Amino acid sequence: MNEILSIHDLSVNYGGIEAVKGISFDVHEGEIVTLIGAIPLGLIISFGSMSSWAPLGFLRPLLKNLPKNTKLTWWQRFQIWCYVDFKPIRIIVRFIIWVVRGTPLMLQLLVFYYFPGLVLGKNIWGGGEAGRFLASSIAFIFNYACYFSEIFRGGIQGVPKGQQEAGQVLGMTNRQIFFKITLLQMVKRIVPPMSNEIITLVKDTSLSRIIALQEIIWAGQAFLKGSQGISGAIWPLFFTGIYYLLFSGVLQLLLDGLEKKLDYFKA
Repeated sequence: MNEILSIHDLSVNYGGIEAVKGISFDVHEGEIVTLIGAIPLGLIISFGSMSSWAPLGFLRPLLKNLPKNTKLTWWQRFQIWCYVDFKPIRIIVRFIIWVVRGTPLMLQLLVFYYFPGLVLGKNIWGGGEAGRFLASSIAFIFNYACYFSEIFRGGIQGVPKGQQEAGQVLGMTNRQIFFKITLLQMVKRIVPPMSNEIITLVKDTSLSRIIALQEIIWAGQAFLKGSQGISGAIWPLFFTGIYYLLFSGVLQLLLDGLEKKLDYFKA
């Protein structure tokens, strides 16, 4: 497998003090190494949470035989639910979203990294910094994909249904209606909440230290603990805050620019 990125003996210095030393890892083709994967995965999850597939839907015509204003038994109510509201894909996906959004991200990082080894008896992530980085990347992707999916779902469902009906009157297919009407308006609606989530995602990457992945706050705190030969130095933590502010500021400028470019389209 070809290497697309190779880092060897990475060092970070604060003036004359060495904060990080000897960090090495390789990135190969096909590996999931960025958090960008959360966006397309979130869109797929949003489709699952809106799925209207009902395996017993073909039995719905039987409901027409029920007389109106009839007091239904619990069994009849259960049958109606199975015919109309039992949508397994939606139920399963929304349950997964509920679990991911309802549990701490730090706990999910621990589960993603340690659970395969405890169950399978084998560390599927590999050793060293590269293995921890891959595990934390997948955990972040899956976690934020669930958050993004709710934003996507709200954006899609926020488009007036009358516009979709107008597309059908014009003879457009469902695919054309989605890509030329619904998707365009959804993108404009979701940019502000997506901006907030993306900036939060950048800051949450500091939680990866829970699985011993060395990130910038880990390096800064090393000075506070005295592991770099200096005890009680708090100024490196100040610079980590500056780093996050600058990085978040660049992201904010880019996302604000995207929002302005979409101003031509009035939802």
